[in-house]
Amino acid sequence: MCMQNGNQKFLTSQAVSALQEANDPADSVNYELADVDWDNLGFGLMPADYMYVMKRSKDHEGFINGKLNPYGNIEMSPGAAVLNYGQGLFEGMKALRREDGRMVLFRPGENAKRMKMGAERMCMPCPSVDQFIDAVKQTALANKRWIPPPGKGSLYIRPLLLGTGPTLGLAAAPEYTFLIYASPVRNYFKEGMAPLNLYVEDEYHRASPGGAGGIKAITNYAPALKPLMTAKSRGFSDVLYLDSVEKKNLEEVSTCNIFLVKGNMVSTPAAIGTILPGITRKSIIDIASDLGYEVEERSIALEELLEADEVFCTGTAVVVASVGSITYKDRRVDYGNASVSKKLMSTFLGIQSGRIEDRRGWMVEIS
Repeated sequence: MCMQNGNQKFLTSQAVSALQEANDPADSVNYELADVDWDNLGFGLMPADYMYVMKRSKDHEGFINGKLNPYGNIEMSPGAAVLNYGQGLFEGMKALRREDGRMVLFRPGENAKRMKMGAERMCMPCPSVDQFIDAVKQTALANKRWIPPPGKGSLYIRPLLLGTGPTLGLAAAPEYTFLIYASPVRNYFKEGMAPLNLYVEDEYHRASPGGAGGIKAITNYAPALKPLMTAKSRGFSDVLYLDSVEKKNLEEVSTCNIFLVKGNMVSTPAAIGTILPGITRKSIIDIASDLGYEVEERSIALEELLEADEVFCTGTAVVVASVGSITYKDRRVDYGNASVSKKLMSTFLGIQSGRIEDRRGWMVEIS
């Protein structure tokens, strides 16, 4: 962990050892886990020791000289495009520790490809898929003592792509920074594994056709704070958004995708520009199909949701979370059934833990 004294920055002996081990795999067999109360771990920022930084300037065609640095503040021009115009993207992914001691990542290539898709939309250069995965692995290895014990959570890894070069007029930045930091986490919602209570938002909208709702642009999230904080003040877990055109079709929840179950059919709104193509969402679609459910991605009216047998959400942070109730205006619908989401969650976690065969090659070992 970094410790600051005035303008100087020092590292604990454990942190120094972690970085040495990351740079010398031969010395990385024996190490102590970070001093964390793993049983009471929540979803808050607990910075791990190291972050990865790589830059691209107008003088170079690609990102170069990536390296691990102690976690800490970064210096940026007040004119940086990310500060003035929101030219930035982020990703979210997890490193997990298995019972046999191996450390794994879940489909990091999908995150790399999604960042590249977002970068094209935001007029930003992007690290290659190989650079992205290598950087994520380095970050996870350097911070391996922060990967929780099996079943106690995961190391949440946050890659950022930022327009850090200055520009006064509206223009793409002349310089970009690719940065990755990490934090150990467990349950995203305060309810833990309890069913969520969602509020259908019909005044504010998360995205509109032709906008940036289908990518992980940093500008997509701050506007969601007002409806989210209002909903939480009324006792709800999160907000479910409707489409901005007809205002009757499902979009997604603030931080995750939504699914409904009717009979043997599992349905989710099609990710066609206003909905983020979640990686957990994509994986759950495959798992549901493997388990014999019919799966469809299509436009879904709110009324269908209110008549569903079961509802659940998916996302990197929430994994698979069952929904206990949906409230729309003065109408509340309760869902007592969570059998499908529990089965999907069990299979998903089984693949990640190694208990179930990874037939699709989703898991990537960190080594």
